[in-house]
Amino acid sequence: MAWSLLHAAWMHLLLAALNAHDWTMRHVTTFTTEIFSLLNSLIYFHKAVQELQRAQDNLSLAAFLYAVIGAIGTTLVAIFLSTAERWRPPLFHRYVRIGLAEYAAAISIIIFIGMPHVGELATLERSTLHVSTSFRPSDPERQVFFVRFWELPVGWVFAALVPGFIITVLFFFDHEVSSIICTGDRYGTKKPAGFAWDIVLLGVTTGLCGLLGIPPANGLLPQAPLHSESLMHTEKEEILISVDGEDKVEFRDVRRVYEQRWSAFLHAGAILVFVSPPFQRVLGLTPTSVLAGLFMFMGEQSLSVKYAVCLRFASNLLGCMS
Repeated sequence: MAWSLLHAAWMHLLLAALNAHDWTMRHVTTFTTEIFSLLNSLIYFHKAVQELQRAQDNLSLAAFLYAVIGAIGTTLVAIFLSTAERWRPPLFHRYVRIGLAEYAAAISIIIFIGMPHVGELATLERSTLHVSTSFRPSDPERQVFFVRFWELPVGWVFAALVPGFIITVLFFFDHEVSSIICTGDRYGTKKPAGFAWDIVLLGVTTGLCGLLGIPPANGLLPQAPLHSESLMHTEKEEILISVDGEDKVEFRDVRRVYEQRWSAFLHAGAILVFVSPPFQRVLGLTPTSVLAGLFMFMGEQSLSVKYAVCLRFASNLLGCMS
């Protein structure tokens, strides 16, 4: 795996140096990105079903039924809180409702992590996340993180070019399309996109993962559109209009994303904190059913944003079938 990721790393750097975005993503349309986002939404739902299937195989009937309740409850509570800004009449102060909406998933997860420890639910067995309680490789045969990649025979080094190329194509397409989605017209971004720098960073982290023998740090939609959605806000914009030959300034409400670096920085910092053994134990308290509920919530939120493309896709499908 190390050489595959090392090959993928230099391929990423080469794509960034050649500014591959301009001559590979030129023909990517909005419909293409929406279909890709729809695919990822379906994958989220599929992952949720997989987690519940594992729970069914490993738990008793009572524990499995509660796992289903916990997954659905996590999803419904998160969806309910995510609409806090639109509650009528408003139950709390505006900033309280904004906080509930922005941290809906986190609040729901905390609630359903603690619920199995209350009353008779504490007697039920539950499947939780597997975590490491010490800062060492999870593979018992490895004593250090650093991989001795130079000991691999030369023939296998060149053979690793094939999976390295596949990883590069997958990561590049995944990251580029997600970047296009997150900087779409509906978000009203002003800062220029840095597609090449994104690929450089992705290549460096992929190479580091290869040296450390850990899975590459890239997943579905690394620049999540849900993040852009959470940063959407309304602001006043001056628009110059002409009325009867006279120029007038009109103020209109415009929806655009709040462009900042703090949320990504805090997100990365929180990941580093939870890598430490004490916080790993906290993560180990999370039932896998809650994770399934989180997957369903993420899929629902993505579909709620892309409802237009869902309707177009369904109408085209029905048209083909008729």
